[in-house]
Amino acid sequence: MTDFLTARELQAMLKVDRSTIYRMADRGELPAVRVGNQWRFPRRQVEQWLHGQEPGATAGKDGNGPSSRQEVRRLLPLACVQQLVDAFADILGVMILVTDLEGHPITRPSNPCGLFLAAEASPVAHRRCLALWAEMAQTPSLQPTWVEGHLGLLCARAFVRVGSELCAMVVAGGIAPAHWPPDEATLARIAADLALTPEQLRVHLEEVHHLTPEAQERLLPYVQRIADVVAHIVTERQALFRKLQDIAQLSRLEPDGLSHQLQGALS
Repeated sequence: MTDFLTARELQAMLKVDRSTIYRMADRGELPAVRVGNQWRFPRRQVEQWLHGQEPGATAGKDGNGPSSRQEVRRLLPLACVQQLVDAFADILGVMILVTDLEGHPITRPSNPCGLFLAAEASPVAHRRCLALWAEMAQTPSLQPTWVEGHLGLLCARAFVRVGSELCAMVVAGGIAPAHWPPDEATLARIAADLALTPEQLRVHLEEVHHLTPEAQERLLPYVQRIADVVAHIVTERQALFRKLQDIAQLSRLEPDGLSHQLQGALS
């Protein structure tokens, strides 16, 4: 196994076209080095980047991303992002929330369907939901795709990327698949898996979001666009905090030291 991946190998891993990979490399959005006129991708750094680990610490040190996923919670203006997610969820007619890469919610679910709310009454179902979101974070593909969750409903995720670090996700879901509602045998199996009775779920089977297959495909790019908006907010807040820290540092300097610092900055 070589230390570097080619663009063709990375294309097969990420399930995106090669031009997207080259654009991301040019913008510094994934670990890459140029060898002559070709890009090469450090295998270990790419694997770490895909799992939202390193180069997270490196990104924090060089200013390209938060130093930890916990910092994302601090940088996000939660009330503002919650209103943003609420609006998108209502407009698009699906449930949307922001989570960290362990699947723990950062915002509350916006526009949740009745079946989701009924299932969340079960601690088992709640844990299965968090596990599903965590599993989605480990999927190597960068593009949002629909997957079937523990309730039989469709959901998709898009990564929030700051610099070269994946630091959070936007999850959209609560959508009925084409074969909805489930038959009695499937419903009984789902209920048993979630420590619920079939009746607890049956009365809410129509309280889900219905989208045509065409509408589902049109929705996927919007999931990524919402994630990009969240990433922009985090990036701007991070830059603002750095400026405030610089101002605070300057304010602690002695007058002579401050004058010297300013002269050096202007020279």
